[in-house]
Amino acid sequence: MFQALQLRDFRLLWAGSLVSSLGSWLLTIAIPAHVLLATGSLRDTGLTLAAEYLPLLILGPVAGVAADVCDRRRLLITAGLFCAGAVAMMLLGTSPGRYWVLYLALIAENSGTVLSSPALQAMTPAVVGTGPLLSSANSLTSASGGIVRLVGGPLGAILLTACGIRTLIVADSLSYVMAATAIALTSRSGHGRGRRRADGKSAVRQLARDLRHGARALRDQPAARPLLPVTLIYLAANASLSALLIPLGIQRLGGGERTGLLLACLGAGFLLGAPVIRVLIDRIQPRNLLAVTLAATACGYFLLFSSTSLATALPAAVIIGTFGSMSLVIPQTTVQRLIPGAVLGRVSAIFLTGEAAATLAGAVAGPFLAQAAGASGLETVAAAASLLTLGAAALARLTVPRIPVSRGDGELRSFLPNGPVVTPTPPPSSSSR
Repeated sequence: MFQALQLRDFRLLWAGSLVSSLGSWLLTIAIPAHVLLATGSLRDTGLTLAAEYLPLLILGPVAGVAADVCDRRRLLITAGLFCAGAVAMMLLGTSPGRYWVLYLALIAENSGTVLSSPALQAMTPAVVGTGPLLSSANSLTSASGGIVRLVGGPLGAILLTACGIRTLIVADSLSYVMAATAIALTSRSGHGRGRRRADGKSAVRQLARDLRHGARALRDQPAARPLLPVTLIYLAANASLSALLIPLGIQRLGGGERTGLLLACLGAGFLLGAPVIRVLIDRIQPRNLLAVTLAATACGYFLLFSSTSLATALPAAVIIGTFGSMSLVIPQTTVQRLIPGAVLGRVSAIFLTGEAAATLAGAVAGPFLAQAAGASGLETVAAAASLLTLGAAALARLTVPRIPVSRGDGELRSFLPNGPVVTPTPPPSSSSR
């Protein structure tokens, strides 16, 4: 699983992402808890998650084009510094009656994240290739997600009580600066082709052409295309429960520190899932593996939100973290392997935009449905989300075709419209510069 860390540029990418994610996870409990305790409203709390995903819905396609036509390294540095400033703006919204500033700051922060996400996804295969090192890289990324959940949730809850929300905001802002510094230390070549700027109507026409090219690349790849609806259904269900996770921990399980423990178990699940997916993704058909992981995640959802104590909630969180993280890595790795690098940013942006729409819908629908259902609201939403996730598992098994998996010699055969293509994986020593 640690093979990709032999490459210097990937080490910097991974470390920068880990630091910024840890800073953001310090606020994962703090911001929704702050709003919930101040307003007592599930809807207002759920809107914090909705504010995070609104920029993805609006800016996703533009971000994909930017990832393919701009210098990706420079784009990531700029976006990181912008996010640092946006998070610092949250300091103005912690006073009573000014919580609307938090929503605006969340929208601004995640606008910067949107611009960086397709570039980061496109840079990864450019650095490590599309063979086994890509599986290693994505497994490490999943593991880092587990680390920040394992550490960030409990640490955020403790620091929120001990130091207050303003300290956490400053820490998150500094984490973005550190991540931008790590990106600045990567090599300057191979991170985007660039293009002369255009103005007015020509720029709009070029943007439309770029978006069409990305959509055509996805349409013409029958193995990647069905993964989009499967992912959207799963993420809509997941968002409907994610928006209720903090209220579940605070109102039913006993407060912020227990909520931090719940997030830590989700992180532990991510860590368990990372080495497992590293081994399985190159050996088992993606459609079969994805169907199994989604079905297991659905069971975890129902168990967690029907729990009234940590004795059942914590094992359920581990199940969700393990199989849910695998359900995210499988489509991501498959798309990165099958889509040509020249349009990978735009195709990634199509997924990100669709995911944003699904997540936004789930984040709004879940709290509203739970509040309307009254005392049984959490169980009602959990049952609906579990059924949707089971539906996504069935759809994956029925619609995703057989996909050639990576071979032991480090090559991957992908079936593109112009025939079989063999993409060689560079040896580990080739990027030790």
